Amino acid sequence: MKTKIKIFKGDITNIHVEAIVNAANNTLLGGAGVDGAIHRAAGPKLLEECKKLGGCNTGEAKITKGYNLNAKFVIHTVGPVWYGGKNNEEELLASCYRNSLELAEKADVRTIAFPSISTGAYRFPIEKAVNIAMCEIKKFVEKNDTIEEIIFVLFSEKDYLLYKNKVKEIFGFEI
Repeated sequence: MKTKIKIFKGDITNIHVEAIVNAANNTLLGGAGVDGAIHRAAGPKLLEECKKLGGCNTGEAKITKGYNLNAKFVIHTVGPVWYGGKNNEEELLASCYRNSLELAEKADVRTIAFPSISTGAYRFPIEKAVNIAMCEIKKFVEKNDTIEEIIFVLFSEKDYLLYKNKVKEIFGFEI
C-alpha cells in the first residue's frame, strides 16, 4: 500500500492538503460543527458556489473550490442521521467515503483530509462510524494508488484514540 494514513487531533480547516472533506447537510449552505467551520474559514465565495449546486443527497458528494482554506478543493458529503440503524445508515455512511474518494481521484487529488462524518449532530455511533470509514479507505487504497495521503482530523481526544486504534486493527500499523 502506497497511501499513507494519518490521524490528527485538531481543526480540519488548518490542515494543508489538496482536498478537505466537509460533513455537510443536504443544502450544502453551511451549518454547525465541521460544516460551519469550513464555510467560515473558506469565506463567502464557498457559499456562492454551493448555492449553484442544488444541494446533495445523503451518501453522495460534490466538489467545490477551497477558496480561503489551505486546500484547493472541498468535497462536500452528506452523512446519514442515525435512526438506530434501521434506515440504511451504515451503507449511506460507507457511500460518503466511497463517493468522496472517487471525486478526489477524478480531481487528481493526492492528499485529502476527512472529519468523522455523521458522528456529531447526526448521532452516528462513533465506534460503528470509525469501522466503516477505515474499511472503505482500505478497500479504496487496495485498488487505487492515486491518493498518496489520507488524513483523519478529529476534534476530541476520545475520537482521536478510537481512530488511531482502528488504523492499527484494520491496516496493521501504529500511528
